Amino acid sequence: MSTTTTSIEALGRGASPSGSRGEPEPPHRAGVRGGGPGGLARPTIVAPAFDAKWLVIGICVAFTVYIGVIPLGFLLWQSFRTPQTAAADAVWTLANYAQAYGTLENYRLFWTSMQFASGTALFSFVIGTTLAWMNERTNTPFKGVIFALSLIPLVIPSILFTVAWILLASPQIGIVNLVLQSWLGLERPPFDIYSLPGMIWVDGLHYSPMAFLLMTAAFRAMDPSLEESATMSGAGVLQVVRRVTLPLAWPAIVATILMLFIRAIEAFEVPALLGLPVGIEVFTSAIYQAVHRYPSQVGLASAYAVALLIITSIGVYFVSRLSGGGSKYATMTGKGFRPRQIDLGPWRWLTTSIFIGYFLLIVVLPFAVLLWSSFQRFYAVPSMEALQNLTLDPYRFIFDYPNLWRTVGNSLLLSFGAATIVMLVTSVICWIVVKTTIPGRWLLDNVASLPIVFPGLVLGLSIMIFYLNVDIGIYGTIWIMLIAYITRFMPYGLRYSTTSMVQIHRELEESAAMCGASWFATFRRVILPLLKPGLLAGWIYVMIVSIRELSTSILLYSPDTQVISIVIWELWENGQYVELSALGVLFITALFVLVLTTQWIGRKYGIKD
Repeated sequence: MSTTTTSIEALGRGASPSGSRGEPEPPHRAGVRGGGPGGLARPTIVAPAFDAKWLVIGICVAFTVYIGVIPLGFLLWQSFRTPQTAAADAVWTLANYAQAYGTLENYRLFWTSMQFASGTALFSFVIGTTLAWMNERTNTPFKGVIFALSLIPLVIPSILFTVAWILLASPQIGIVNLVLQSWLGLERPPFDIYSLPGMIWVDGLHYSPMAFLLMTAAFRAMDPSLEESATMSGAGVLQVVRRVTLPLAWPAIVATILMLFIRAIEAFEVPALLGLPVGIEVFTSAIYQAVHRYPSQVGLASAYAVALLIITSIGVYFVSRLSGGGSKYATMTGKGFRPRQIDLGPWRWLTTSIFIGYFLLIVVLPFAVLLWSSFQRFYAVPSMEALQNLTLDPYRFIFDYPNLWRTVGNSLLLSFGAATIVMLVTSVICWIVVKTTIPGRWLLDNVASLPIVFPGLVLGLSIMIFYLNVDIGIYGTIWIMLIAYITRFMPYGLRYSTTSMVQIHRELEESAAMCGASWFATFRRVILPLLKPGLLAGWIYVMIVSIRELSTSILLYSPDTQVISIVIWELWENGQYVELSALGVLFITALFVLVLTTQWIGRKYGIKD
């Protein structure tokens, strides 16, 4: 306590405007200057000192409103405008909505999107919840290792995971299909990745770790004593799960499914790579195609985007309602309570085998097929003949790729820049929302959280429309992509900052103010150091997800502002599969090293989660 007091007093002495001891100016000097007739003091009007606090707050508020509200307004504006001919000026019209939703064919688009998102969400949830229950409630061996391994797929970019499963389960070249056909003597391949079930399989597998993390947190927070009571009363494992565990976890179950649904409805990579080649369209792929037609149908794409925006907004609303109304499902237990895990007996080796099989599907097989492909001149299925044709040519191609290092530099600049700006701006926004009584601060919190309902492709489209109509010289530059990344990941940085801000007691700020410190000095030397764990955790997360972002970048990049995910996309479109695989192996390895490095930094600075 004495150390904190001493540092705050030193801060006050350094910020005091009068003398070196930090003493306040006497009243007779502060309010009176000179003398009037008869020796009477002549009062003077002292101009109030400039407070940097309001400048910083004003800039952060204006920036938040600018990136969170204005693009949405231009997206809605563009959806009601369209040119009558390719060369005509735009006019106000409902033609975009009529074209988007006025035919039965377009309702099939809506139905396909809902099928894909619902199927993916349920598939991810079933896998993730099963693994979370086995990890938290049973005596499955090696659970610590299994937990760590299950998180690796979150590092693999979605486009690379999808490409890997194309090489594994394509009807023509898929290794799994060819092996099963050979072993079982089948005439036709058993799996077709270019189908709606194939899309659900790939996207559901890739994001099942998200369901695993969410349900693991729910099981850890839930008191298992009721499950133990049911077991002691003679209930079987399945009865306990069905009648006790799942009802208690119901809010977390619904919230997890909704979050997975929102993520699936905005997915771009899987529908683009697996759906478009066989004519399966969802909202995101329809938006992409509308923008890339000639002439570009930006108004039609905006109309599609409005529907997608409404769907995600409804999902986010229900998630927030569940988060705020889950107390009636809460249970109570002491801090020292340790639950008794369910003894599976010999069946525990079956659950271990399930974990191993899951890890093979989501990590080993995808990375192995990319690694194999990266050493081929032309893609070939594994065989003794292909083994004799191993080469490093794909890696040489990647290292000789035009502007490779500029692309890597762009990715690093965008990820580091977005992470830094997001965490600094959200720290000020959180201070306003949590620590002040400024009227309307709740509205600022909502505005800063608004981009969370923007699917990545919709956000890219809205920013593209805005800067096409408001030309300030950044369209086609790296700065428009930086603004897009900041906008997209602002809500996530806000959550990390808010969690840490609520733990800082107001008395620390008050003590600094009483010692004469300005707001800026207090924020820089008291608030930010105390926010360091949350800021660093948020910075690490935003940096990692930014460096592999594709859906937001796909509509905004130019030849000089390519990032790694765009190069992977272009290699795929050009049919350069072995070169793509080489770049994918390097990219995944670099991301994995980056995650290990940031975890080490997190442990060094005391970040546990």
